Amino acid sequence: MLKDSEIANIAAIGPLGDPPASKYERLIARAKQVPPATTVVVHPCEETALRGPIQAAEVGIIVPILVGPAAKIASVAREHGLDIGRLEIVDVPHSDAAAAKAVELIHESKGELLMKGSLHTDELMREVTSAKTGLRTARRISHVFIMDVPGYSETLFISDAAINIFPDLDAVGLGTPRVAILSAVETVTSKIPSTIDAAALCKMADRGQITGGILDGPLAYDNAIDLEAARIKGIESEVAGRAQILIVPDLEAGNMLAKNLTFMAKADTAGIVLGARVPIILTSRADSVRSRMASCAAAVLYADARRRAAALPKT
Repeated sequence: MLKDSEIANIAAIGPLGDPPASKYERLIARAKQVPPATTVVVHPCEETALRGPIQAAEVGIIVPILVGPAAKIASVAREHGLDIGRLEIVDVPHSDAAAAKAVELIHESKGELLMKGSLHTDELMREVTSAKTGLRTARRISHVFIMDVPGYSETLFISDAAINIFPDLDAVGLGTPRVAILSAVETVTSKIPSTIDAAALCKMADRGQITGGILDGPLAYDNAIDLEAARIKGIESEVAGRAQILIVPDLEAGNMLAKNLTFMAKADTAGIVLGARVPIILTSRADSVRSRMASCAAAVLYADARRRAAALPKT
């Protein structure tokens, strides 16, 4: 089975092994090398929500199916000069109906990816997580931010900043090279429960209960991403100072961290949801078209890896 961590490897390797001018350019370039993924776009009734999938289609990484009020989608396209003439549109009356229909199309194997348009996240996720008709699997549904932070050499992954409010030990499925379990401090103390969770996860990794990654924690944010900060604190590990994945203690911390990097450090932010029947491109209405394109690219590469894994002979 494909692991979530394979996204890290996908994002970290350039098309020809060469360093790119931008981590996102590398991501999009890789996505162009695999077959485009049919993507069900839910309620794209605002300019950016419509322009993102259109541009991703133009560069050949997705084939969009637009689900929403056809008249409204057409109106947005006319107003902003967007060409939707060759795109399939499934006409439904409103955003709730669009979310329900999109999930239905996934069940009918009409799409490999689901992409959020201009509806609220809870409207879409309510349909995705429905016990009777949703897209749940045995795996935990979680969100991953994929960030290109100026001045940081690694592609940075942050989880979970959008789905799991207070993830417990059972919620954390890890498996990528260098994983920092964040807290406010780098020492274990009973006064801060997240430090105990971090220590438990690292012990689970030591015993082989968590495999495929190098874990360290608790680590404060500075110790996780800055070698000098780690040196000053006397922290010696393969993760400290050069983490690739940051596991945050709760949704609030993850959301604030990701938005701080986006708006103050001018990081590019892409994001996808894993653990459902198909990957979900869960964008914000404030996301740029570039961020939406990078989110599409990450999801397309993940979908392609799933295709290839499914084609392997069973042993």
